[in-house]
Amino acid sequence: MIGEALLMSLKVTAVATVAIVVVGLALGLVMARTRFFGKSVVETLIMIPLVLPPTVVGYYLLLLLGSGGPFVEWLSLEVVFTWHAAAFASFVVGLPLMVQASKAAIAGVDPTLENAARTLGSSEPGVFFRVTLPLARRGVLAGSVLGGARALGEFGATLMVAGNIPGRTQTMPLLIYDAVQRRDYVTANLLVLVMTGLAFFSLWAVRRLGDS
Repeated sequence: MIGEALLMSLKVTAVATVAIVVVGLALGLVMARTRFFGKSVVETLIMIPLVLPPTVVGYYLLLLLGSGGPFVEWLSLEVVFTWHAAAFASFVVGLPLMVQASKAAIAGVDPTLENAARTLGSSEPGVFFRVTLPLARRGVLAGSVLGGARALGEFGATLMVAGNIPGRTQTMPLLIYDAVQRRDYVTANLLVLVMTGLAFFSLWAVRRLGDS
């Protein structure tokens, strides 16, 4: 049971983290380098999962992913109560951390260096990958680690949209909840120590990146 939950957590977190990095980096770049009407509203919507109760986030995701939502009606994708829904929930709650960190890191890059690369004939993707991203790499890596750690620890929204099905959608946080409900404190203590260790390592890595 522990092994299945661990593998499920790793799978969900890996998929969610890839999506967090790709989407979060793109949004961070847009927020740092462009101005448009309603930008503050968009930024607020991106950040709002950090302050909403997990059950509220989960309910919104149910409306999006469940019957009558666009995923079912427009794309014919049934994802509720599957590990894909768990990955999507983890992505949603981890994304704000990546966007905020990458935005701050990219905003700190001197635009004159980017303009110099453009003057030398570099394309926009070339400017980003050769100049902007290397200079912003510490903040981007920190956002990736924090977003991934948040995805690993997601519980409330996952329970709402993916359920707690052993072997199918049960992640480590959900198994801890089950263990406590069963009063299996040996398993609960073990899993709590593992999750605490992972969280500590993630925060330690971010601090190291900031100090290096």
